[in-house]
Amino acid sequence: MKVEDKVMDLAKRRGFIWGPSPNIYQGGLKGFYDWGPLGKLLKNKVENVLRKGFSGFSFWEVECPTIMPKEVWQASGHLEGFSDPVSKCLGCKSYFRVDNTINEKFPDLDVEGLNNEKLKEILDKKKIKCPSCKGELGTVESFDLMMKTKIGIDQEAYLRPETATTTYLLYPEYYRFFRTKLPFGVFQIGKAYRNEISPRQGVFRTREFTQAEAQLFILKDQEKKFEKINDYAEEILPLVKHNSKAIKKVKLKDVVKQKYMKKEAYSYMVYVAYKLIRDMGFDEKKIRIRQHTPEKLAHYADDAWDIEVNTDRYGWFELCGVHDRTDYDLKRHSKYSKTKMEVAGEVPRILEIAFGLERTTYSLLENSLVNDKERDWLEFDKGMAPIDVAIFPLMKKEGMPELAKEIFAELDNEFICNYDDSGSIGKRYRRMDEIGTSFCITVDHDSVKEGDVTLREISTMTQVRVKKTELKEIIRDLLYGDLTFEKIK
Repeated sequence: MKVEDKVMDLAKRRGFIWGPSPNIYQGGLKGFYDWGPLGKLLKNKVENVLRKGFSGFSFWEVECPTIMPKEVWQASGHLEGFSDPVSKCLGCKSYFRVDNTINEKFPDLDVEGLNNEKLKEILDKKKIKCPSCKGELGTVESFDLMMKTKIGIDQEAYLRPETATTTYLLYPEYYRFFRTKLPFGVFQIGKAYRNEISPRQGVFRTREFTQAEAQLFILKDQEKKFEKINDYAEEILPLVKHNSKAIKKVKLKDVVKQKYMKKEAYSYMVYVAYKLIRDMGFDEKKIRIRQHTPEKLAHYADDAWDIEVNTDRYGWFELCGVHDRTDYDLKRHSKYSKTKMEVAGEVPRILEIAFGLERTTYSLLENSLVNDKERDWLEFDKGMAPIDVAIFPLMKKEGMPELAKEIFAELDNEFICNYDDSGSIGKRYRRMDEIGTSFCITVDHDSVKEGDVTLREISTMTQVRVKKTELKEIIRDLLYGDLTFEKIK
């Protein structure tokens, strides 16, 4: 079985990802997925890294509504330009998103940002047929991605297609909150909605998804020289320029000097995003930071780089985009709302980091799958496993269950824990290995008498005896500190 098939089999069987949802109604609705108990725990861990990471870099969290009136989306430009290229099969009459359909057949062909005419040329030249019935695909047209709704009886409104716009609208409040001093940063984690015409890449492309987006509001003269970059000057970024396929390792302090990027503040934002991806435990060799080609840039953008991870299922895939949005957004909302958004006559600029949590969580799941002759198991980075600790009584007698439940109650208020007393101890270990549980604690006869337990770690399956009273501190140091399992011995 291929790695990607093993991942999806595990994801469905063990309660990471289910769908399409709702499955009990005619097999579900494409583009909507359920995150089961383990999937939600893992997604929470990813979200926690982003929340803690953004906060650590001095971004403040906000939460905004997911529905906004029509006027907001007119100002943002979404109503006039937020669409995907689609084509209708002349045979079965099904619709397909053209760029995705092309990349399913030719994954190395870069078609992002091409206009409808050029996409049609590729369909014809490559003789790409309907994925469903192999019929001819018709003309390529633009399809509106916005999801429309109503507020009250008749006020026209739309579900947000990303969290960014709703974050921008609070600029006057931020300006007061941050005591009229720029730059300042905020971030938002929440749901967004896009009416994808034919979502065909599982949780990588859905109609409802979670975003984590950070925005740095900054003035033009602050972008060139950015003091915070000095704290990370020696850090290395794996960069791929738009006119190259080679990854170049460049120190952050040299990114602007070597003309990879134009502004220190922007390169700092790219580093922040890259650091958060690394903090999740992704293999460094599977990460690259790729620049958008000039023709792909949005009309308002000055630069854009994507942080991509090499997946077995989809190849190189974007998990995060970093965008220099210039002063476009605040100017537009200032004009349409008739609200002044200036500082000494200048409209602030916005540098943005945008993560998709579902695709990041799936990629982390795939990244963590280990194949060896003895077992299939998941190896997560410290603190990233869905379950931190599993507690087992060796037998259901002689006070072992009572002590195991006591330990569970003590640890569960700080860590994600699981109590399991079903089956042989070997089978219980394998169940936990398969879902990546970091540590297992076994309560046996001696535990009841002496007050110590067996602590087992997942990667080497090494076991040590630990005093019950020391468990919490040891596990805390193993997950979040510098303690290694070898030092316990």
